[in-house]
Amino acid sequence: MRIIFAFGRSYPVRTALMLLSLVVSGLVEGVSLTTMLPLVSVMVGDNVHSTFGVHIVDALQLFGLQPTILVLLMIIVVGMVLSSLLILVANRQVGYTVAHVATDLRVDLINATLGSRWEYYLRQPGGALANAVATEAYRASTAYEHAANMVALSIQAVAYGVIALFVSWQAALVGLLVGLGILLALRGLVKTSRRAGKSQTSLMRDLLVSLSDTLGSVKPLKAMAREDIADSLLRHQATELNAAMEKEVTSRETLRALQEPLLAILAAAGLYAGLVVWALPLSSVMVLIFMVVRVLGLMHKAQQRYHRMAAQESAFWALREAVEKASAEAEAKGGSVLPTLNQRIGFKNVSFTYDARTVLDGVSFAFEAGTMTTLVGPSGAGKTTILDLLCVLLSPQAGQITVDGVPLADLDRRRWRRMIGYVTQETLLLHDTILANVTLGESALTSADAERALLQAGAWEFVEKLPDGMLSVVGERGGSLSGGQRQRIVIARALAHCPQLLILDEATSALDSEAERDICASLKALTPDITIIAVSHRPHLIEIADEVVQVKDGTVMRLTNKIRQASETSHRSI
Repeated sequence: MRIIFAFGRSYPVRTALMLLSLVVSGLVEGVSLTTMLPLVSVMVGDNVHSTFGVHIVDALQLFGLQPTILVLLMIIVVGMVLSSLLILVANRQVGYTVAHVATDLRVDLINATLGSRWEYYLRQPGGALANAVATEAYRASTAYEHAANMVALSIQAVAYGVIALFVSWQAALVGLLVGLGILLALRGLVKTSRRAGKSQTSLMRDLLVSLSDTLGSVKPLKAMAREDIADSLLRHQATELNAAMEKEVTSRETLRALQEPLLAILAAAGLYAGLVVWALPLSSVMVLIFMVVRVLGLMHKAQQRYHRMAAQESAFWALREAVEKASAEAEAKGGSVLPTLNQRIGFKNVSFTYDARTVLDGVSFAFEAGTMTTLVGPSGAGKTTILDLLCVLLSPQAGQITVDGVPLADLDRRRWRRMIGYVTQETLLLHDTILANVTLGESALTSADAERALLQAGAWEFVEKLPDGMLSVVGERGGSLSGGQRQRIVIARALAHCPQLLILDEATSALDSEAERDICASLKALTPDITIIAVSHRPHLIEIADEVVQVKDGTVMRLTNKIRQASETSHRSI
């Protein structure tokens, strides 16, 4: 039941309206059903023997109503109609809340994950986020729906139980206690379902993580005829998931199959006890049996809902845990100073370590505004770390980074990042049009902005020759384009919003020598309006750079012309 209280705190108004509607509907239904005893008495020709029945007749006469069959039936029908309308209001609130729950859980998780620190984000598998958004959010909202229906059925059961106690509290109490005993005896099935539900949540997450990773590397796997390895792993995980689902289905259907026989046995026993043991009039026994069986039927339905809720609610708690962990890892908001880039970006005694490995050891250097600087050095030396520090994805453990003399930590972080165009080695394209890939759907960017960016990136020549131009679909991961074409579109994406700082992390690695020379000429033409910082092992980006900086063994050194020429020769030979 924790899930009801959790949703109640998140959606207090909707939950209060739902519970109020259910309680009132239960009361209305209970009041209308009190007329069943005199109705059955009239129908079977009994006199109204019980004190409860006499009070009902007196109440009807007080309002000027005679306990005729027509009057009693009308009261029951009106009460049931009003009860159904109130339950409709309650269920509508449940439906609205379920829709909001799924959406809010997805949005909360996405916002928390995207707002987390870069180090935390790197540890999260992409498939897990996709699974949470697509599957766990739906299962969590479904758990709330089952919980709400369980509450509704329980309230209805209470209304019937109260009437049964008024008819004959001894017989009703015995029947209800026996029914509760049966429910408790079946509790093991609910525990089995809860365990199966937790297994489903974990196994579904693992399966989608593995599937996402496999699809990301399916080309080399197929090229090496090793897709059977991934197939074996996925098949094993799918089999485990199927086993967990089978356990849930078995426990659920067992619970459902036992319901009717147990109710029949209980009704027969109650009928015998009422007529033989307690010698109650037939009318009272009929009403009592109806009420008790109805109560137990509703309780069994409530237990079925509880059973299904137990199988689904693990997804809600898993989502809540993921949101809380991501929120706890939220990155700092930064300062409030509006950034500018008119002079230089300075590193002063900056140090950074990964675990026990020193990447930057008290380095000091600067990037002059309006120039192009290329970072060179061996793999793992810290070139990408410098770029991550510039983007405030990482923070130095010692020293300070300044932009136009202002500490980077004091700048408005979001505005600073909006001044950056970033291009990585990976060509990550959406399965959408070239226009959508360049603008990323940003409403402020027009097709004219996209065309300008494509021209700057040297991509317009091949884009305008496509049958649909910028509206051509690039395929999954840009598969309908060559590697060089994909890279140009990614560069155009970085230029679309007119950045002041363009960062290139091995951005020309997919281009041939001639294409690289052309795009390097285009990039160089962007200075001095745009400051460019590039990481590259390719000779052309070293040739056109205003400054070449070597990162090696935790140090940063600006190369002289002689050393620079030797570096270019070395890269050409490579």
